[in-house]
Amino acid sequence: MKANREELARVIRRARERVGPGEVGLPVGRHRRVRGLRREELAQLAGISVDYVVRLEQGRGPRPSEQVLSALARALRLDTDERDHLFHVAGGTPPRQGLIDLHVRPGILRLIDRFTDLPAMVLSAKSDILAWNAMSSALHGDWSALSPDRRNQTRLRFLPDPNEPPRTVIGGSAEDRAQTSAQTVANLRSAAGRYPEDPGLRRLLEDLRRRSAEFRELWDTVDASTFRSHTKTLVHPSLGELTLECDTLHIPDTDQTLVVYSAAPGTSEADALALLRVVGIQQLASATGAPAHET
Repeated sequence: MKANREELARVIRRARERVGPGEVGLPVGRHRRVRGLRREELAQLAGISVDYVVRLEQGRGPRPSEQVLSALARALRLDTDERDHLFHVAGGTPPRQGLIDLHVRPGILRLIDRFTDLPAMVLSAKSDILAWNAMSSALHGDWSALSPDRRNQTRLRFLPDPNEPPRTVIGGSAEDRAQTSAQTVANLRSAAGRYPEDPGLRRLLEDLRRRSAEFRELWDTVDASTFRSHTKTLVHPSLGELTLECDTLHIPDTDQTLVVYSAAPGTSEADALALLRVVGIQQLASATGAPAHET
């Protein structure tokens, strides 16, 4: 199918203008002159260069790949019909049934926006971090600073990159970390059973088995299971060790998971989350070069 570059440019420009930075977990400034997302912010969220965004919006440049189109659709918060239109005008074919759904419905995105004082994020069936709020970036580390292929819980756990900024460690003791690692592999095995033809999952598994001896050992011994709500210990670079309730809510029609971290009122962890809401998000704004979030 031939690409309609003029319509593709129009779709991207109009969608970018209607999405506010706060809707995608980015800091919001008081003196913002741009309506919607800046091109730099869209590029950061989609994991592409600013020059690529400029060329797409000017009707120039190469035909976007399926991965780029999926990343743009998520970053721009397109609904399913809008996502399919984006694929069509780019000369591509929308994702077919039987593959892992990487598109987050706008209603779910609006839901995580409401968790202003709790970290929340949406995971795909193979544990891609598809969407997050500002508190999640403040707790775990800035998700938008990672390329889209690195925004995957299993990849981050078993294939760390020493060149990336320090991130919060999941699991306090060695026993905790071992249990969380086994849980992560069990969830991936369950996804492999449900989506045997998904090319992205196949690539992830090949990479993990080739590069991680720990993953290979667990893959040979761990049975399939899915994530459950539980208590999780995290080691934050600034706040230290935090034990939080981790509630996982399954979204059945897309086979995605909404993950929310919380703490009981009056606990030290609740105080830490309150501090994170102010200090953590301000530090995130400073690190991204954006104005501080309004509180």
